[in-house]
This record gives sequence, C-alpha cells and structure tokens, in this order.
Amino acid sequence: MKKIYHLKSCSTNVRILKELNLDGVELQNIKEQNIDEKTLDFLKEQVGSYEALFSKTAMKYRSMGLNKMELSEEDYKKYMLEEYTFLKRPFMINGNDVFIGNSKAVVEAAKKSFES
Repeated sequence: MKKIYHLKSCSTNVRILKELNLDGVELQNIKEQNIDEKTLDFLKEQVGSYEALFSKTAMKYRSMGLNKMELSEEDYKKYMLEEYTFLKRPFMINGNDVFIGNSKAVVEAAKKSFES
C-alpha cells in the first residue's frame, strides 16, 4: 500500500507532497477523514509507540492542559482518533516503510522509498 495522510491546508505538507513521486499513491486529507484505528495501530507497530505519532506542538495540546498530564499510550491513541490535530504529519506509508513527520531526514528517506 502506498498512502499519505496529510493536512491539505498545511503549507509544509503541500511542499512535501510536491517533492514526492505520487504515482500510485493514495492521499488522505486528515481534516476531512481522520486516520482510522486499524491504520493507527499499524503505524504504532512500525514506530514502537503512539506517543511517537502524537504531535505535542498542536495548539490543543496546551489549551486542553494535556502538557500538564501524564498521558498513557491509550490516552495518546484516544486523542489522535478523536482529533486530527494531534497527529504528527504527514504519515507516509510505502508497504512496510513508514515515514512520520516533516524533518529533512524523514522527507529524504520517503523520497527514496517512493521513487522505487
């Protein structure tokens, strides 16, 4: 499966999508259709934790007081399934290769993966 979960209104996500070979890649705007539990569980298995998928830079993280709480793995999962803003983005999946976020190293690795 080749799929990218992104935020259409995010200029960083738009820039990254322009850099990738999108032939045969399914795009999903997480604001219109949030990630499903099965996919989130798959990503967790690939990266090791829900916390690694969770965006602590989301404005709601502080406004909801989550930054002052001890969150469990189940908490991270619950919040990501309820609210797309808590997802690090983009999530890029190419088979069993998973790329999370927008760091330069992640984007370069995704480019190489999606070229093949």
